Amino acid sequence: MKNAYIHHRIDVRPREWDAVSKALPDAAGLNRQGGTLYGVWRSQIGRPRDELNAISVWPDIDAASDAASAGPGIFADIDGIVSCDNGVMTPTLRPKSPEPPRRQGNYAFRWFETPPENWDEFLNLCEAAWPGFESSYDSQIIGLWRFLADNGELRRTLLMTRRPNLAVWERSKIPQGDAETEVRRQLSRRYDLCESTSVFTTTLLNAEDTEDSVRWA
Repeated sequence: MKNAYIHHRIDVRPREWDAVSKALPDAAGLNRQGGTLYGVWRSQIGRPRDELNAISVWPDIDAASDAASAGPGIFADIDGIVSCDNGVMTPTLRPKSPEPPRRQGNYAFRWFETPPENWDEFLNLCEAAWPGFESSYDSQIIGLWRFLADNGELRRTLLMTRRPNLAVWERSKIPQGDAETEVRRQLSRRYDLCESTSVFTTTLLNAEDTEDSVRWA
């Protein structure tokens, strides 16, 4: 059975994001209900300083749905959390396994809302473009998740992409040569298929290689 995931948008009290992020993996509600922390990210560009974005992984949709309905109850024992919004997600093309990301970098959270009649083409474009994107820019597609609660009939998804740094983010938008131009064409076509899209960038707080100590937000 396919794992399910929850995206958590967590607002914390001023200047307490670091302490809260360190407490998340051991949250009593998370562990009691069978979930594990997939990752926790802090804002780099586009979100408030005192907001965390976390993802947890669950054995199945039922377990994730039960946990998400508890609202902030998953993390109720962690002091410093003001509010927590949860969204249940299922993986589409990626991730193939619940193995979490471990390397530091520039993590982009990109949100799409796609009409159902464009959904298959949207997925096909992603699948076709990702190998060239990853090889050209030393970047990784972490996952493309679809939310269980879509906005009406729109397919609401979260795409997470890791780049080594912000310089590669800019570089990936300016193709060089025919191969990169084709990758950019495929990725750009997705924007023509969706109803809306937005993005913000983050860094991984529980990275195993390097700690990000820059004051981004």
